[in-house]
Amino acid sequence: MRRRSEIREQATTWRNTQARARELTELLDLAESENDVELAQAVANDTQQLASQLEDMELELALSGEYDRRDAIMAIHAGAGGTDAQDWAELLLRMYLRWADKHKYETNVLDIMPGEEAGIKSATLEVRGKNAYGYLRGERGVHRLVRISPYDASHARHTSFALTEVMPEVESEAEVHLNPDDLRIDVFRASGHGGQNVQKNSTAVRITHIPTGIVVVCQNERSQGRNRESAMKVLEARLLVMELAKQAEEQAKIKGEHVTAGWGNQIRSYVLHPYKMVKDLRTQYETSDAEGVLDGDLDGLLRAYQKATIGD
Repeated sequence: MRRRSEIREQATTWRNTQARARELTELLDLAESENDVELAQAVANDTQQLASQLEDMELELALSGEYDRRDAIMAIHAGAGGTDAQDWAELLLRMYLRWADKHKYETNVLDIMPGEEAGIKSATLEVRGKNAYGYLRGERGVHRLVRISPYDASHARHTSFALTEVMPEVESEAEVHLNPDDLRIDVFRASGHGGQNVQKNSTAVRITHIPTGIVVVCQNERSQGRNRESAMKVLEARLLVMELAKQAEEQAKIKGEHVTAGWGNQIRSYVLHPYKMVKDLRTQYETSDAEGVLDGDLDGLLRAYQKATIGD
């Protein structure tokens, strides 16, 4: 029923766009016949807006993957670079939260592990809304930052790394089979900066999936039940991605391709010194507005990736 509603909404949007295009054509004819420069300029402005809207609609049609329309779960991990890397991981979390807010997506930070001095060691974020996973799936991989370190007294240039994972949320029990006997569930008190306990009750939850060794921790909610629910959601998503990876590996073997995974898959560089540049190494899309990107202006990068992967 939800999919039917989405298709109906999509069809209505295309019909309205078609009607708007006809209207602008008629207005342009009128402007030319009346030699109305002001009206012609207004039509040109509206046409530009319509063209941008049409590009978004075409990209939305390209999100035809089995999981593209689902909510997304993102996990961000600080990599090599010490405190700078932990600060970089926090900047990435802020970037995705800003992007989601600009696009009216709902977000919920399911878990966050602060760094010792600054930043975060890791964070898990839920992004809810239409096509959330489809738009964000291209963000998985290693993100590299080059800048003057704010934590180096000599003001030296540092390179930091952070890993972003993106997973589709599981929508039915049939997709992931979980045997309760395969789970070890531990509860403990939530901790804050420096490792100190910030709650008197044991509300944080750690779930270990014994067959795979996957460990999920959630401690941001105030109730143990909510944290357990969030942890199960993340565990299911990780298991689904693991199964999809196995299938992709089998397909690659059949095709004779070599698939690499892990920290070698650097997807994007963010350079803040000696010049400002953000460049996606897969699509070659680049922009000098590094501050804008870090403030959530990701649309150019996301669109370039979607265009490059249409049909994959």
